[in-house]
Amino acid sequence: MRWKVAILTASDKGSRGEREDTSAQVIRELVEEEIGGEIVDYRIVPDEQDEIMAALIEMTDYYKADLVLTTGGTGLAARDLTPEATIRVIDRQVPGIAEAMRMASLQKTRQAMLSRGIAGLRGQSLIINLPGSPKGVQENLMAIIDQLPHALAILSGRVGEHADER
Repeated sequence: MRWKVAILTASDKGSRGEREDTSAQVIRELVEEEIGGEIVDYRIVPDEQDEIMAALIEMTDYYKADLVLTTGGTGLAARDLTPEATIRVIDRQVPGIAEAMRMASLQKTRQAMLSRGIAGLRGQSLIINLPGSPKGVQENLMAIIDQLPHALAILSGRVGEHADER
């Protein structure tokens, strides 16, 4: 099964072309290598809540992405608004994903506790906020990537929730 994946980078400098988007490249490589995902949309927007929301809605509702991975805007700075934008467009949160990412990251850096990224569902799409740094993206995504195919299969109705009983 090839999952449709969209990547959204929230970055003022990136949207102005002042910074190369290396975090999105890490996402692309991991998604293609680890879960065989197909990138159906990729874009960089400034750290503006309305623009982030609009991009998330288009990626889920128009491009029908199974998975939307955001990078950037999850810290404590005044313009870090990705979690706020995400929470305004999702139907339900999936807190275990964000908890697992923070827990894994805390094993590497105490600064992980400052990440405010969330995960949630919009229709049949899973949206996950990742940090802005390539290293943070790598660590966080690798902490959850083995569970993404199962989560997406449940969300899309391809398998029942308890298909892998313990």
